Amino acid sequence: VAAHATSIVGVTSDQARISGFVWKAGLVVTSDEGLADEGRVEIERPNKSALPAEIVGRDPGTAIVLLKCEQLGLPAATLADEVPSPGALALLVGSEDGAATAALGVVSKSAGAWQSLRGGQIDARLELDAIMRRSAEGGLVVNASGRAFGMAVFGPRRRIVIIPSTTIARVAPKLETTGRIPRGYLGLGLQAVSVDGGKT
Repeated sequence: VAAHATSIVGVTSDQARISGFVWKAGLVVTSDEGLADEGRVEIERPNKSALPAEIVGRDPGTAIVLLKCEQLGLPAATLADEVPSPGALALLVGSEDGAATAALGVVSKSAGAWQSLRGGQIDARLELDAIMRRSAEGGLVVNASGRAFGMAVFGPRRRIVIIPSTTIARVAPKLETTGRIPRGYLGLGLQAVSVDGGKT
């Protein structure tokens, strides 16, 4: 926990105060659900000093947002490409008021890849049975060996869903370069037309 806490930061926006973690030098990954759509964003470091940040990109489909703060000066988190089994112990590490928070839980579900309601492809369906503070959303989930394997977000019915490291490793670089994840969609457009008799 101590090793990962140095990479955990607080993220403040107009909507809420959540957590995030340093993905690369000057870049922070956090949860899309907890971040306001617009307005000022700040990153709170462990020493309680806050720095302005800008949104590099966001993908609601996988709940991943990438923030940029070049003056951050914190080490990047090490993410492990592991999918734990149901029953595995896990520790959720977040940030609140400049200090690390932690909650112990159990992986309650571990299944294959799935598609979120917003169309994002997520590499494993992982759910955590634990009590998560609102401020800890966007924090890291660490296994019993101390390896971080994903980011915690609130899912349907306030379940804790873990966005696995493999999904973060796939999505975050694209957000860094393009700012978004393009996805195809089907839509329906309606237009009034004139018919005999002048009716539309």
